[in-house]
Formats: sequence, structure tokens, C-alpha cells
Amino acid sequence: MQIQYIVKSLFCGMMLFLISCQSKVDEKPNILWITIEDTSPHFIGCYGNNNASTPVIDELAAEGVRFENAFSTGTVCSPSRTAIITGVKTYKAGTGNHRSAISVPDYMKGFPYYLQQQGYYTSNNKKTDYNVADEKGYTAEAWHESADTAGWWNRAKGQPFFAVFNFMDSHQSRTMTHTYGWYKKQVLNKLSEEERITEDDFEMPPFYNDTPKMRKQFARVYNSLKLTDNKVGALLQRLEADGLKENTIIFFYADHGEGIPRGKTNGINLGYRVPFIAWFPEKYKHLSPWGTGGVLTDDLVSFEDLAPTVINLAGGVIPDHMTGRVLMGENTSQKAEHLVLSSDRADNGIDLVRTVTNGKYIYSRNFMPYIPEARYIRYMEISEIKQLMRTDLNQNKLNPIQKRLFESRATEFLYDVENDQWELNNLAENPSHQELLNEMRALLKKEMLDSRDILLMPEYELELIAKTQAPYEYRLSNDYAINEILESAWLAGIRNDETAAMQIENLSHTNKIVRYWAAVGLRSQSNELLLSYQKELKQAMSDHYAPLAITAAAMVYNQFNDSEAETILKRYLLHENDMLALLTIHYLMYVDNKEPFVETVKASREMEGRTYNPKAAAVDFLGSLGLVPNNPSHRQ
Repeated sequence: MQIQYIVKSLFCGMMLFLISCQSKVDEKPNILWITIEDTSPHFIGCYGNNNASTPVIDELAAEGVRFENAFSTGTVCSPSRTAIITGVKTYKAGTGNHRSAISVPDYMKGFPYYLQQQGYYTSNNKKTDYNVADEKGYTAEAWHESADTAGWWNRAKGQPFFAVFNFMDSHQSRTMTHTYGWYKKQVLNKLSEEERITEDDFEMPPFYNDTPKMRKQFARVYNSLKLTDNKVGALLQRLEADGLKENTIIFFYADHGEGIPRGKTNGINLGYRVPFIAWFPEKYKHLSPWGTGGVLTDDLVSFEDLAPTVINLAGGVIPDHMTGRVLMGENTSQKAEHLVLSSDRADNGIDLVRTVTNGKYIYSRNFMPYIPEARYIRYMEISEIKQLMRTDLNQNKLNPIQKRLFESRATEFLYDVENDQWELNNLAENPSHQELLNEMRALLKKEMLDSRDILLMPEYELELIAKTQAPYEYRLSNDYAINEILESAWLAGIRNDETAAMQIENLSHTNKIVRYWAAVGLRSQSNELLLSYQKELKQAMSDHYAPLAITAAAMVYNQFNDSEAETILKRYLLHENDMLALLTIHYLMYVDNKEPFVETVKASREMEGRTYNPKAAAVDFLGSLGLVPNNPSHRQ
């Protein structure tokens, strides 16, 4: 009898254990995303900044997992958020240019749609900023609600939720762009005297001139993050008060790097690297492959990993077009050895940078290196900090490191970010790092070829393609001659006679995009070298492909003060296509004699139907000549 009792007891105990395990497996975790704006880990306490005041974020890290090597997939908000919502890198989908509206395939749904199929209530509070056609419809399909009232509190009783809360308080508008009076009212006055970081409470990044006026502006970064931290704390208190914290996995991260000059919009570590923390309640600790309780991990994380990771946590099937890694939960992916990142147009600031990082080193290839890091972007130019920088530049008050922000870039950057957090020492020319440089360069080129990087298309062309076919799919067709295009683009920035001769030859190529990149590459050659090619550049001005003709005309005008080139540029300034007008103004920002174009730029800005970017570029052009004041009233 006793043996039977023991066996029966063991059987019942095992059944209860199995039922308990099954319940643990079947119960879906709630998932809370806390996203903040424009923040590099350089300015967060738990990442080693002793001047910062971020106790809530720091505590979250002390209880959870802190990622040392998390990177955005772009350096400005809309490309980053588009990579997150689609789970696809922007240079595959064509969505890397800030606030564009590019069609994506019907099957490329916003990833919360797949969570809905698993019974989740999906809410977004509230930023979208997706670079997709019909953003409104795309948003409606992904979220049950997307508004400033959205939250877990609107779900059905017992329904698992995926909730996003986005805090704007660390956004560039707060840290630099809005007036100091606005900042004082909306940020500083919402902090107690004890909470405020004063102008002498921090170290200035060395690429800024350390003056009282600059310190007054830079203190905004720390105070805006303090206010952000307070609001994150209030949200977590509500989660706990609702009795949900012990059933909720929490992600905390920023949408890209710091919203200061040289950070946001620039394809370097300061533009890409983000703070990223994951917190697991006791019942879901088994889903963390790193453990919990203040664990640090050097795993490489890219924003394309977020969608497949969350779908996996929710028990869904990851769509084939999502190729990012599964970071946590069951069946996690192998660690990445490197990441490839990208930075493209931000507002009216045209650019194309591709980057490889292994966490310790970051390599960036600048395909338009004639553009400085502190390039003209209206949303930055209206800020007091950028105006101070330009004033100090004009008054010769900047040291060589600070002045470098306004000079043409090196074609390649290689930084040891573990030992050079402010990216001051470019190792690309260092003989002892050539093996690493060659390795990263090869990795980048292979990825651009394998992924068939569609953003090598000028944006004018990309918009034309998107009218009839999603660029994501077009890039896979034989019509996209990626090998020839990349070979031409790869020459851009290599400054020597041999390369220039190859670029001149490519001006006669049968493929218009190859010709375009030949001209872009020539734009980065020295003025002295271009003197040898006046005939060929003048011929290129009459090319039927507008982006090439504009690029060639800008060079011919600047080099030879050519009246025909001036006429061509004025014609394109008044072109009805915004992308062609923007490209023209972009080049004119970097010519020596701007005066002949003043009236035409004014007329272009006032044309009916002109959108923000060409209008903003026009104001930057006029502002560079002192013809309009740099203040917020001139954003449009």
C-alpha cells in the first residue's frame, strides 16, 4: 500500500510539474517598449557617464541586461523606425532617406501585425515616422491604436499586450533646435533645482569649443535626459501599479545617436550607437540567454533584429523577408561577428555612408566626402549651438579638431571606439591597421553587392521606380546593374589621377547610374585635377540624365565660371521635381561664388507645391550668405 501511495504521489507531483511547465510555456509575456529620442550611451549614467542623472534607466540596467553594442540602422529617426517596423534594412527596401514615402511589397507588413495574429493587443504611443507609401494605412494595419492615448489599458481583459511608449524629451528639438526660452519652459522648469545639471557639471566633448556660451547650450543634453528619466520612471510606476510588471518583458532603447552636431545624421559611432537594456521579470528570466541582474553583454545588436525577436517571443512565425537575428526566447540566433549600417539623406542634407562595426572598431565609407560632417541641414542651422560653432569658425577660434567638422571628410573612417570614444583619431591611414581596414572594406563591399543596395540610386530615380514597383523587389531584377553601379560608386572619394581618369571614362558608360556616380566621384577630386577635364565635364552637362547633368554643371560652374553651366543650374533650380531642385541647391551650397543664384533660389523656394526639403535647402543657401536670419521661423 505504501509503495502504491508513493508511486501515486510521484505521478501526481510529476503531472502538476508538467502542467506548471506547460502553463509557463503557453502563457505569453506582455512586452513593453520604452523608446527615447536622439541619445547616445555616452550620456547615460549606467554606460559610464558620471555627470549624467539617469537613476531610473540605471536601475533598469542594474536589474536587467545592458547591451554594450547596440546600433540603429540609420542616424536619423524615420529610417531607423522604418527598419524597426519592417524588420528590413533600409538599403534593401529603399527607405533610408529621411521622411520619404517609398512603396514596400504588400507582404512586408509592420511587425506588430504578426503579433496581432498571436492574440496580442498592439498599441503605439505615439510616434510612427515610417518611410513607406500610405503611412496612415500601414500604421492602421500594424497597431490596434496609435495615438497619445494608446496603452495596455485599452486591451481586453487578460489579453497579452505589446505596447510602445516614445518619449520626446531628449529629442534634438529640446537639446539644440528650439530656442533657449522654449527649452527653459518645457524642460528646465519641469525639473527641481536639485535635479538640474548646471553648465559646469559635465565634461564637454573635445570637438566643441569649451566656452560658457557652448556650455549653456550643451547642458540642455543632460537636463533633457533627466526629464526623460523622470517620465520613464512614471511609466514604470504605472505598470507596477496596474499589477503587470511581473508579467512584462521591458525593452529600453534610443532611436539613434545623440541629437547634437556631429552625432545624429552622421555615419559614425556617435550617430549609430544607442543605449539598449532588456529587463525580464522572474517568470520570464529563462528567456534571457545572458541571465539578468545587471548583466553586460557585448552581443552585436542591430534594429533589424528587433522585429524577429519580438515575433519569436510572442510565439509567431518570422516572415522570410526578415533576416535579422532572434536575440532572446527560444531558438535564438548565433552571435553576429559584425554589423553593416547605413546613413543617407537627413532632411535637406544629402549623403550616403555605409559602415561596418565589430563593436570595438567602426569603419565608415563616405561616398560623398566633399560634404563636411557639419553640413547644412536647416533643422540644425536654426539652433544656437550650430550658430555659435559657425561664428567661432569664422572668427578662427576653433582648434584643428573642432575646425575639422567644417572641412571635407576623409573617404574612410576607422575608429577604435573602445579607446577613442569621441572618434578623434582616424586610423584609416595608420599602417598598423591596414589589415583590419582591408577586412572591413571587403565586408562592406560584399554586403552592398549581396544585398543589392538600392540606395545607390539617386533619390530622384528611386521615386520614379517606386511609382510602379517596390524598390525592394526592383533591386532583385536584372534591370538593376548592381555590379557596374557599385564599381563606379566605389571610386567616389578616391582622390588621384588614375581614379579621375577612370571616372572620366565612366561618364560615357551606357548605364545612366554608372555615369551619375562617375560625376559624383569627380566632385570629390581636387580642383587642380579637374582642370584637365574641362571638355569632358562640359559634355556631361548635356547628358539626358538630369542628376548627372546637374552634378557636372556644378563642377563646371565652380571650376571655370562657365555661363552655360550657370544657366543649366538655374533651370534645374526652377524644375518642378523637388528632388532635382534639392540636388541643385545641395551642390550650390559648396560652390565658391553663390551670388549669381540668389534670386533664382528665392524664386525656387516660393514655387507652388515646393515641399519642405528644397525649401529648407534654399533657406540654408540664403542663410550662408547672411540673407535670412537663422531662427525657427525660417524652417519652412
